[in-house]
This record gives sequence, structure tokens and C-alpha cells, in this order.
Amino acid sequence: MPDSLPADLPGAVAEAAAEGVLGRTYRALSIGIVSVVFLIAFEATAVGTAMPVAARELNGIPLYAFAFSAYFTTSLFAMVLSGQWADRRGPLQPLATGITAFGAGLLLSGAASGMWVFIAGRAVQGLGGGLVIVALYVVIGRAYPERIRPAILAAFAASWVIPSVVGPLASGTVTEHLGWRWVFVGIPVLVVIPLALALPAIRRMASGPADPAAAAQPYDRRRIRLALGISAGAGLLQYAGQELNWLALLPAAVGVALLAPAVRGLLPPGTVTAARGLPAVVLLRGVAAGSFIAAESFVPLMLVTQRGLSPTMAGLSLAVGGATWALGSFVQSRPRLEAYRERLMVSGMVLVAAAIATAPTVLIEAVPVWTVAVAWGFGCFGMGMVIASTSVLLLKLSAPQDAGSNSAALQISDGLSNVLLLAGGGAAFAALGGGAVGAAHGAVADGAGGAHPVAFAAVFLPMAGVALVGAWVAARVRA
Repeated sequence: MPDSLPADLPGAVAEAAAEGVLGRTYRALSIGIVSVVFLIAFEATAVGTAMPVAARELNGIPLYAFAFSAYFTTSLFAMVLSGQWADRRGPLQPLATGITAFGAGLLLSGAASGMWVFIAGRAVQGLGGGLVIVALYVVIGRAYPERIRPAILAAFAASWVIPSVVGPLASGTVTEHLGWRWVFVGIPVLVVIPLALALPAIRRMASGPADPAAAAQPYDRRRIRLALGISAGAGLLQYAGQELNWLALLPAAVGVALLAPAVRGLLPPGTVTAARGLPAVVLLRGVAAGSFIAAESFVPLMLVTQRGLSPTMAGLSLAVGGATWALGSFVQSRPRLEAYRERLMVSGMVLVAAAIATAPTVLIEAVPVWTVAVAWGFGCFGMGMVIASTSVLLLKLSAPQDAGSNSAALQISDGLSNVLLLAGGGAAFAALGGGAVGAAHGAVADGAGGAHPVAFAAVFLPMAGVALVGAWVAARVRA
């Protein structure tokens, strides 16, 4: 779609399209949806800081990766449902439902008496998160002209800056003085803010079907069945990876049997082989997000158990990443760099790979702990360029009536990669002694968990290799 406006565009619409994201037409909507992202960002940074202590107190260190991947497993189904729901009825209903489920999951995890109940709460959160993230992309595709979409996506990245600094500090302080449960039960209070700001603006500007005059299309039940299959298959693979015994081969085989047809049916043809254009964009999103999230999930645990940092300091070691992620997203939003978007994405993935490979060097006592903070700052800068660019390209390559389904495919790639790479990393971690990390009483809290450097290295180094593959995929995003 050309960036210039058609000559016959009505004056009021042309004036609105010429505004920025904080112009009169878009101000309320922009503030509202950025507030939703702010909530998700605060949850992610706060919960990540509290997770090592929660897992230790619930005797769940061997299931540590599962506590993260359960979120992504259920979100896979919710993404497909949200895409169809938003395409047919508009993004308002899935967004409101998702925010409600997100808060309910936090409350369930906060009240958990065992690790599996805690994981169930994370799964409910995933249902809410999957509904929300796809609905937000549909809102952007419908309400904002192409010219200013990179700017609103950059604002999404910028909304992570404050949570990345305040989240670990607040979460670590609450965890150390009041207990980790308060981190989970306190965050849902923030749900009221996005609901109050976002929903009225979305109702005015992006509610209802994309083409109100067209007959309502029925839900694609086949895609919904495939979505259930991809979630169930991912969950079974994660379970098999955590069990590490011969009996686990059966759920692993069932998981693969469910995943294979679901991936073919839910992702654009050619995604697995990185075909140029939209398929490569969708694949790159998964490779980038999966490798980075799988590695980042283990950073606080590594710093707490191997270098003796407090939960607060371990969380703050990643805080600079929020600012550099926003900076990377801002860089990609500059109009004069549009012609170089592919090069920016390749460079971003190289930075991500370097950051992940550098992180485990702190397992060597002589390497200062701040090395992780510096490396992660560069990695997040690369992620900011890559993730925002995949969103920009996806919307550019999608017809309005397909924005929901294609956005769901992008998020499915993201979530499925997170699950599979977390499963692989978690299995390697447990197989090489990681399950014993922090097993002694108070180990995670005081850093006396014993040395298991090989277990951590087995997570980080393969993920660095996956990120390098992403650099090759990034070179294929233009048709």
C-alpha cells in the first residue's frame, strides 16, 4: 500500500491519517493500547524476578522451564481463536476477555500451594495473553494508516522501558520482604487501567467486522481443532522433556503427531523452509523470540544460584534491556531507514546471538556479573529492531480481512518456538544436573545452590546457534 494518500480521500480522513499516533484522532486509542502493553511488560519483568524464589518454595526447580512455557502453550490456542474472533466481530471482545483471563491466571498462581497449580495459573494467563496480543495487532491494522504503524509499534517497545527498571526492583523488594505471592496477586489491580483507557477508544475506531456490509463468515472449525492440536502437542513435548525417561517417549510421539499437521495448517505455506516474503517473516519471529526468551528465562536463576545475587539484583541485571529494546524499535521506525529494513533485521539477529553466547561467561568467577547486563543491552537492541520489523512487514503484506489470521500466525510462530526451545533447554538443563540447583533449603534465596555451570551452558549456547540461523532467515523477508 503506498505511503501517500489518494487524491480523493475525504478531507477528514486525510487529516486524521496525516496525524501522528498522539494526534487528536489517535491519542486516546494510542494511550489505551500502550497501557495494555505496559501491563503485560510489567507482569513479565516482575514475574521473571520472583520466579526463582517461587519455584524453590513450591519444590518446583525441576519444572522451572515448564512454569514459563505453560504460558506460551495455552496462548497458542488463544491466538488462533482471537484471530478468527477479531476478524469476524472486531478486536474489542477478545481484548476484554483476554485481559480478564490474564488477571485471573495471576491470582491463581499467587494462591498456588504446589508447583502444578502454579503452572495451571500460568496456563490461564497464557489464554488471556494470546487473546490480547492478536487483538492488539488487529486494532493497529484497522485503526492506523500504514505510515504511522511503525511509530505505534515503537511505542509498544518504549512501554517496556519503565517496567524493565521498576518491575525487577519492585518485584525483588516485595519478594524479599513480603513474599513472592504478593507479586502475583498485586499485578491484577493494574488491569483496571487498560480496560478504562483502551476499550472505549477501540469501540469507536476498530470495533465490528472489517467489512460490515459483508455476510458474517462462520468460524473455521478446522483451524480451531488444529489450534487445540498445536497446544496439546506442545504441552506433551514439554512434559516429555521434563520427565527424561523411556516412558516419556510415548507422550513425545503423540505430541509430534499432533504438532506436524497443526503447523502445516496454521502457518503460511513455506514457513518451515523460510520461503521469501510472508513465510520468512513468520518464521523469523519464532526463531528470534524463541531463542531469546528461552535464554532470558534462565538468566535470573543463573545469577541467583551461581553468583549469589539477590532476586532484586538478578532482575535489575536485565533492566537496561527495556531501554535498548525501545531504542532498537525506534531506530527501525525511522522512515529513511525503511529501505534498509532487511539489513537492520540481519544485524539485529547477529546482536541477539552474540548476547546469548556472552551471558554464560559469568559462570566463570573471574568474569564480572555486569557482563550480563551489557550483553543483554545489545541483545535487546537487536530484538527491538527485529520484532517491531516483523510486525510492520506482516501488516504490510496482509489484506485487511486477513490481518487477524496472519497476526495469529505470527504469534503462533512466536509462542510455539518459545515452547519448543524452552522444552529443549529445560530438558538439557535437567539432564545435566540443573534440577538439583537450589534444592537445598534457601538455596535460591541465598545463592548457595552449588555450581552447575554445564547445565546452564547447555541452555545458552544452543540458543545462540538458533539466533544465528535467524540472521539467515532475516535475509529472506523481502519477496
